[in-house]
Amino acid sequence: MALRVAAIDFLNPAPLMWDFDHGPRLSQRYDVHLTEPSQCARELLAGRADLGLIPVAALTPELAIVPGCTIASLRQVRSIQLVVKGTAGLASVRTIAADTASRSSVAYTQVLFRHFLKTDPTYLPAKADPIPMLQSADAALLIGDPALHALEHRTQIEAAVGPCQWFDVATEWNTRTNLPWVAAVWAVRPEALPTAAARTELIEDLNQSRLHGQLHTEDLVTEWQPRIHLPAQTIRHYLTQNIHYTLDPACIEAIELFRHLAAEINALPPLGPLNFLQQ
Repeated sequence: MALRVAAIDFLNPAPLMWDFDHGPRLSQRYDVHLTEPSQCARELLAGRADLGLIPVAALTPELAIVPGCTIASLRQVRSIQLVVKGTAGLASVRTIAADTASRSSVAYTQVLFRHFLKTDPTYLPAKADPIPMLQSADAALLIGDPALHALEHRTQIEAAVGPCQWFDVATEWNTRTNLPWVAAVWAVRPEALPTAAARTELIEDLNQSRLHGQLHTEDLVTEWQPRIHLPAQTIRHYLTQNIHYTLDPACIEAIELFRHLAAEINALPPLGPLNFLQQ
């Protein structure tokens, strides 16, 4: 029986999804459904999916992280933007219109404000449209492809709402912790993989897909440009320079610190140590 997979319908996981999207090799083993990050987690936790590419904020002890793959950034991610009206800076922010597609991104900004800046803005859920967001709040939190589009059109946005400061959330985290910013990982319900062979096969499939995707950057640029209407050089730079796809020890340390700080400020519940899928 095919594993049910909940995956993210954004540009950033495209290399991870290469073998799922190209050719029949995985089609008999996996049934893929594309959605937004927060919905991936809900489907996995509700048992409607067996494997999900989920925000790190949604990890629970019942789920096991699949080793090897991640969506992270070593410095600047570009696809998580905190746009602040005016010139007073982050400390002046009292309200944030937030795209809630990713629970992790919201929690990272809560850590930024509550832990590092010692302030506590109010979050207002909003559709990912920067001009209305900034007309209704001091700042806008944009996630994924809408953030990339906003950067491309920042002149038009500021013409409508006035001068803004643009803060890259990954850069803000890295500057304060000297660790990568980690958005998402593959997580699985362990009971869906009852044998060691099934666990080994899953780990190999996901990591081979990542490696193959990273070898096909130009193909991904060609595929995604008409889908999201961004310049080819923007997509290429994003996939090769902004996003880091290997779940290495620094990324694991970053996840652990993020979860600790988020629990400390009550942005997330305390969930204990990370659980990894064992072969």
